[in-house]
Amino acid sequence: MKISVAQTSPIKGNIEANILNHKRLIENAIREKVELIIFPELSITGYEPELAEALATTQDDERFDIFQQLSDNHNITIGIGVPTRSDVGIRISMVIFQANQPRQTYSKQHLHSSETPFFVAGNHHTFLSNNQIALAICYELSIPEHSANAFQAGTDIYIASTVNSQNGVVKDLAILANIAQQYSMTVLMTNCVGQTGEYFCVGKSSVLNKQGELIGQMSDVDEGVLIFDSETEMIDIITLSKNNLNL
Repeated sequence: MKISVAQTSPIKGNIEANILNHKRLIENAIREKVELIIFPELSITGYEPELAEALATTQDDERFDIFQQLSDNHNITIGIGVPTRSDVGIRISMVIFQANQPRQTYSKQHLHSSETPFFVAGNHHTFLSNNQIALAICYELSIPEHSANAFQAGTDIYIASTVNSQNGVVKDLAILANIAQQYSMTVLMTNCVGQTGEYFCVGKSSVLNKQGELIGQMSDVDEGVLIFDSETEMIDIITLSKNNLNL
């Protein structure tokens, strides 16, 4: 199975422009026959807590129909970062599009203290590919209960969608390496590049093998897609300039 994480430079609050950029990255992944692509935390709006109330939407937003069409036409699962509305407040979510299936929303279950004035926590896990793949959104990868629950569900691959500065990348990769070693999981991390909210993000979207070893990593500046083949453990890195590096 070819799975991927996208590395983006979100435009603050500009949903339409960010959708176009997502589409461009997805099309690159489709050309490589990728079956799953996951984007960074709040990738559709940028990480902008103060704007979340104004920008929040639902999984059924018609602007997202393009992602369902791409999923249906190319049999690719797509996960985008979106602030979503619920009966109890705004959530940090990932809206998931699967071929010819209803849309799903996974909402961050463990919020950082800086997020609680703006967001409420989700209340359920979402697994993909018959529980083979578990999703985490940024801070919750640091909560041992989250990865433990993924392991207990039979997960083989753990994908963390983040917004990270240099210090955050170093810290989170260390945590993810421990998760990989402890549970014998392949782990992927997706991050943004450039300024988003209060963070200057440094990319370095990564893949770690089941021994916790770093086997693929993007640069700190490029937008693009990091692709992992779960059968061969080969890595492809595709930037928006369409340079392709085989590791």
